Amino acid sequence: MDGPFALVRDCLRAEKPVALVTVVELVPHEGSEDVLPRLGAKLVVRPDAEPMGSMGEADLDRVVIRDARGALDVGRSVARHYGPHGEARRTDITAFIEVFAAPRRMLIFGAVDFTAALVRIAKVLGYHVTVCDARPAFATAVRFPEADEVVVDWPHRFLAKVADRLGPLDAICVLTHDHKFDVPVLLAALDTKVGYLGAMGSRSTHEGRIQRLRAEGMDPEKIQQVMSPIGIDIGARTPEETAVSICAEIISQRAGMKAPSLRDGSGPIHQAAS
Repeated sequence: MDGPFALVRDCLRAEKPVALVTVVELVPHEGSEDVLPRLGAKLVVRPDAEPMGSMGEADLDRVVIRDARGALDVGRSVARHYGPHGEARRTDITAFIEVFAAPRRMLIFGAVDFTAALVRIAKVLGYHVTVCDARPAFATAVRFPEADEVVVDWPHRFLAKVADRLGPLDAICVLTHDHKFDVPVLLAALDTKVGYLGAMGSRSTHEGRIQRLRAEGMDPEKIQQVMSPIGIDIGARTPEETAVSICAEIISQRAGMKAPSLRDGSGPIHQAAS
């Protein structure tokens, strides 16, 4: 076995994400018969490496590679339709983007009022969502039916069990509002490779966290990785609006875009309604 299948095999053995794009249907329109790729043409796309293969046309390749990387970002296989040069709203070419990657993970620590809304939004975005809280009366599947798993454990203890599986596409959201829970889990989270780390609370609450984290010996520069108050500044008030704010901040950070984070502002995080 060589070529694209060998590369996919090697990625799977190394547990690295990869997408295999295959042309599965051709429906020629007038004038496109001579420029379509062959049925079965393949591209192998990885997040951090040059693609292998070609659809046979540079503009088509560019659009397909973009879509394959997008599919890798969310961990979902998908069929896409293109014109002969990658045009949208054309059906000359159907390509199946087969993604081999574990879904992105979101760990939510704290079974609080905002948690259910964050679970719902995160699931729409394709996350595998875990809710963890040390209090069995609050951490139940009945309260969070859309979560992939609900764990009763101390947050820092559970995180220690899964820390080596977390990477740049994963997120940790600490919603506990309680120093005895959130300080230990933040200390542990800051030593992982997780891409996003946010903590809920007011500016004064987070200032108290910072002092406690410093008292535990955490590097002040490393503490700056914690996005708190959590979310971007869109005037969110309800749990659902707050969940959108949090997920928007995760998306913007992953994309390398600058968004108006609550962390970078001043004054109350909830403005009085006008």
